[in-house]
Amino acid sequence: MARSLTDEAQQAIGYRFSRPALLDEALTHKSYVNERKDRGGHDNERLEFLGDAVLSLIIGEHVVGALPAASEGELSKLKARLVSEVVLAQAARGLGLGPLLRLGRGEELNQGRDKNSLLANAFEAVLAAIYLDGGLDAARAFAVRSCANELAQLGNGAEAQGDYKTRLQEWCQKRYEALPQYATVRESGPDHQKLFEVQVTIQGDIVGTGLGRTKKEAEQAAARQAAERLMKRA
Repeated sequence: MARSLTDEAQQAIGYRFSRPALLDEALTHKSYVNERKDRGGHDNERLEFLGDAVLSLIIGEHVVGALPAASEGELSKLKARLVSEVVLAQAARGLGLGPLLRLGRGEELNQGRDKNSLLANAFEAVLAAIYLDGGLDAARAFAVRSCANELAQLGNGAEAQGDYKTRLQEWCQKRYEALPQYATVRESGPDHQKLFEVQVTIQGDIVGTGLGRTKKEAEQAAARQAAERLMKRA
């Protein structure tokens, strides 16, 4: 991408700006500005600060609505996970923000485009830019769409009850700063009586396998096997 705002950047995030300079700023890391002090310009740190607050409101609102029976402690725990660096970096990767970032030479050489911290900060900055440009509704739509996979798991309330997928995910975030990945490797049986086999991997290594009548059930079984194996070793 060229080092100025393009349609590609707006298409990637799924929002068209009336003030495109806001997106330009949201994608600009301080290392880029520091190397061009004579040219002026703003980095994305102020937008990141605002985006953190806006995201906290949006995710808090969503969690409260999805889990009406959850306690304050459970809601706080869930919100903290959903706005964690690892989850936001994953959302940023899903949007393709890495290649769009404006970085200084040092960060470029240090693989800054794939750093969790830079990606998570950029996600918050983009959210703030959308909020300033289009208001809270536009920001909410962007956040919910970008974090759809994580938010979808709240629907059955299982996360608040400390299920094995949640336990494994929290453990992986603390130990590896990475999320477990689930893949369905086999389906068998007739349509009305399907049996799913799911494998869970962490950083490319298979750590658990599970069977279930639904994919969610198989994922829970795989997460249980992985959690029991890994947490005993830790």
